[in-house]
Amino acid sequence: MAKKVVATLKTSTGKSFAKVIRMVRSEKTGAYTFQEEIVASDNVQEYLKKK
Repeated sequence: MAKKVVATLKTSTGKSFAKVIRMVRSEKTGAYTFQEEIVASDNVQEYLKKK
């Protein structure tokens, strides 16, 4: 499960970014952790598709 934060981050160059949070399961313990990353808005769907 992953979700995209509604607020986007903007820079002075005009390129917009989004903060993406996804749940990652640890292979050792089986516990879930959250991985946060800032990705260009154009690549959000591509980022969420990869495992």
